[in-house]
Amino acid sequence: MTKALLRPLLLVGAVALVPAVTTAMAATDVQTYRELDQFMNVFERVRAEYVDKVDDKTLIKGAIDGMLASLDPHSSYLDARDFQNMKTQTDGEYGGLGLTVGMEDGAVKVQSPTEDSPAFRAGLKSGDYITHLDGNLIYGGTLDEAVDKMRGKPGSSVRLTIVRPGRDKPFDVTLVREIVTVKPVKWEIRDRVGIININAFSRLTGDGVRSALVSIDKASGGRPLGYVIDLRSNPGGLLDQSIEVADAFLDRGEVVSQRGREKADIERYYAKPGDLAHGLPIVVLVDSGSASAAEIVAGALQDQHRALIMGERSFGKGSVQTLLPLSEDTALRLTTARYFTPSGRSVQEGGIEPDILVPQISDADFKERPRLREADLRRHLINEVKVDDKILEDDGKTDPRFAQTPEQLKKAGITDFQLTYALRTVARLATPAATAALAGSGKTVSK
Repeated sequence: MTKALLRPLLLVGAVALVPAVTTAMAATDVQTYRELDQFMNVFERVRAEYVDKVDDKTLIKGAIDGMLASLDPHSSYLDARDFQNMKTQTDGEYGGLGLTVGMEDGAVKVQSPTEDSPAFRAGLKSGDYITHLDGNLIYGGTLDEAVDKMRGKPGSSVRLTIVRPGRDKPFDVTLVREIVTVKPVKWEIRDRVGIININAFSRLTGDGVRSALVSIDKASGGRPLGYVIDLRSNPGGLLDQSIEVADAFLDRGEVVSQRGREKADIERYYAKPGDLAHGLPIVVLVDSGSASAAEIVAGALQDQHRALIMGERSFGKGSVQTLLPLSEDTALRLTTARYFTPSGRSVQEGGIEPDILVPQISDADFKERPRLREADLRRHLINEVKVDDKILEDDGKTDPRFAQTPEQLKKAGITDFQLTYALRTVARLATPAATAALAGSGKTVSK
């Protein structure tokens, strides 16, 4: 049905454009046709004279990939395999090790491990490099080849050789493959504070957050002190789900705006009445792995003064990708807009700056481990406003609050310092005013 509707729409557009063609446009078209002729010349020469025979499909896919790679890091062509992988991950279940990886200068780089996956339990971190699989060097190959080798039958094992910046020597990690089920939302209660851990923005995330709020309310007898929303290492996902999540904690106001190529191409999204957290204190945890949809949520709650943002500066991906189907099993993922927080900020390159900078000092490698962000990616979109983050990145002085070592924290029973700090902050923010707000919601309150 979609295809049948698209054809007449495109045809109408083409007919409408015919009378508007100007001399300048015609000249541009001529130049474009010359460039296309040059492309076909190269295509024919490669087919005829390359040392090995190459099929046309490989050449054309390579040309498409090269064209999109010249735009920005997030636009790409999805062939049948890529398209299926993307749909599988969006649905929330796939087989493998639980790693999101990318390619950097011929090396496979870990972007983020999926929580509760083999990679996560083994302690792999964002920024790690995978150099060998079962002792075989994978440097210089393609990303698809590396991913294929990491996949396999559930229950089988694979040995990864890891190079971690800040470590003197590579080290090996043996992982057992399994079916990885991404639970986009998990919740728990600690010290009367509801913790909502959002791992991804898949199609069930909004429902998951609303369900978590209801469950926390019920489990705490309607008396939570507040909430911690954990968005650390969340690579993002679906735009509509980020809007739903932010809306759950807002009673009114703008969540995000999306702006395209033209000045008039602006779309704004607003929260609907009804704060499901009843106005109670909220701390949002972010780090350098919090990107895209996660930054939309953090930016909305920060600008609307609904939450305190804590942790490290986020990734800084302020662009929107639209999935444009090309056939039943191929698609184009194209950057079509930039998004802005309610105050008009673009997080592109700069990310979300936390209200309280809290390093993860329970991580022994936190000082040496580099943080990969949008600004480090080749051909990333440029933010119109220059971001100066020298203060954020300055570790010259040790904050006395963060002077403890991982060993000292472990002895005190603290394995996640950022979360512990956030829980204590929510407890301090749980004032009588917050209790009154909860009482006003019609729920039973006891002291």
